[in-house]
Amino acid sequence: MQKDSKIFIAGHKGMVGSAILRKLTELGYTNIITVTKKELNLQNQEDVRHFFWTEKPEYVFLCAAKVGGIKANSDFKADFIYDNIMIQSNIIHSAKHFGVKKLLFLGSSCIYPKLCPQPIKEEYLLTGSLEPTNDAYSIAKIAGIKMCQSFNEQYGTNFISVMPTNLYGYNDNYDLNTSHVLPALLRKFHEATNNNLNQVEVWGTGRPKREFLHVDDMAAASIFVANVSQETYESCTEPMLSHINVGTGVDCTIAELALTMAEVVGYQGNVTFDATKPDGAPRKLMNVDTLKRLGWSYSIELKDGLASTYEWFLAHQDDFRG
Repeated sequence: MQKDSKIFIAGHKGMVGSAILRKLTELGYTNIITVTKKELNLQNQEDVRHFFWTEKPEYVFLCAAKVGGIKANSDFKADFIYDNIMIQSNIIHSAKHFGVKKLLFLGSSCIYPKLCPQPIKEEYLLTGSLEPTNDAYSIAKIAGIKMCQSFNEQYGTNFISVMPTNLYGYNDNYDLNTSHVLPALLRKFHEATNNNLNQVEVWGTGRPKREFLHVDDMAAASIFVANVSQETYESCTEPMLSHINVGTGVDCTIAELALTMAEVVGYQGNVTFDATKPDGAPRKLMNVDTLKRLGWSYSIELKDGLASTYEWFLAHQDDFRG
């Protein structure tokens, strides 16, 4: 991408989209297109086609999606599969039709089987059953990967899919009913500290292991991948992969995360675990060898990332999303 290349960020107000916008601006990119939900309904095919016809972006970061934690994914499966398939299908189809040079599709590590060998390699996709609590969202994201791959094979497009591990950081969703585990824990410990509660209860047993990547690292990885040449990509991903994992290659238990979060927030009470609540997959650790071969690795350690995220939360707690 050139500094004046026309770049469209779909979902620029979300956690990843806003991080990519910040990073692109920091790097000196000057021709970035953003639109709000009110300005463009990404679920409407004709609206999306008209937008691409009018704006003719050269590069697209497809970050727009309906996302949520275990409870939201379980309660609103129809919304998760429909909304995501419509959004990504409309954008990918218009990107091909109007000659986008490169599109980067943002997926999720939940595309992989629940009982996947660890660490998870890209080729493990579609080798087993999905985690049932978020299978609708997972299938939508798998459809996006396969759509990009199919368009590349049939039309010669340059659409790349990246699969991030669990993300956290600025502009996250802190609604306790719909958020992911890390922001939910941050808010729980913050409110428990403010209210002088002597106990914080965490969903599940605390034994599952998860990997966490700061959203600023995700933005840096996305822009890095978008700038990798086709020749380099092909040489580093033999056999040709449909997507690239993005993560740290390091994980921790939910219990360890909770105790670290308590320390960062300054919570002094007890931490307990409700084993009647679902754990989800027992472990999700990404194999990031492909990304390392391309030349990128993470830079923000978990405790440092949690500290900066809590600072952001404190500064924005009156107006955070959710």
